[in-house]
Amino acid sequence: MNIKKIYLFCDAGMSTSIMVNKMMEVVKSHDMPLEISAYPVGRAKEMVEKEKPIAIVLGPQVRFILEKTKIEYEPQGIPVCSIDPEAYGMMNGEKALKDVLKVIKTFKKD
Repeated sequence: MNIKKIYLFCDAGMSTSIMVNKMMEVVKSHDMPLEISAYPVGRAKEMVEKEKPIAIVLGPQVRFILEKTKIEYEPQGIPVCSIDPEAYGMMNGEKALKDVLKVIKTFKKD
């Protein structure tokens, strides 16, 4: 099974790693072929060049760069979204993952 990557970018990465763990709990419980990793937003270009993810997700702290990030990566076939601030605040990994999967599915239809 080919594992697909989702990159979650944030400001520093502290609370985002907790969100990644919550999302990965859902991934594992549903036996999905996904790996979610968190990085500081300053490493976005480096990480995408290293291995192209199936999606880029921004933490609420950096969602102000959402449009800029979409302009840079969506032409490369990588959907970009941000985590709902309420889901993030509640550390609701299931809602955050569902939202990301919905964006991926919708993006491929466009």
